[in-house]
Amino acid sequence: MQIPILHFEHVETLKLPLIKRFYKQHYPSAKPKSDELIIAAYENHHIKAVVRFRSIADYRLLTGMAVVSDERSKGIGQALLLYCKKNILKHNDYCFAYPHLTSFYTLGNFYTQRPDQLPAELRTLLTRYQASGKSLIPMMYKDDLC
Repeated sequence: MQIPILHFEHVETLKLPLIKRFYKQHYPSAKPKSDELIIAAYENHHIKAVVRFRSIADYRLLTGMAVVSDERSKGIGQALLLYCKKNILKHNDYCFAYPHLTSFYTLGNFYTQRPDQLPAELRTLLTRYQASGKSLIPMMYKDDLC
């Protein structure tokens, strides 16, 4: 399998309507906001994947990783995660992963955490998500230098 040739872009607020449309088609529960750092993967000027980073207190939460539905399992999400690992992610960034995606995030240097290991602000958010029925695993990014 050959990974498509992608280019990555920090999405400007002006393009937020495009991102909202993307999520509506491929991850309807996602709610992108203008104060988030949004990274998109493009192939031939078409969005193939998006990920967002939400600031919570002194931390960032990787959220809303989504790949075009019929393009999944082609390495696009992995390429986007690798781009973020090289250019965006820093020690103590977090994500809340669905259980079936923990091995995916582990490839990007995320490691599972117990809820009691999370900063209070993130623990509160995780508790709220889990109370609404979401099964999520807290994970923390550790860069290669740690």
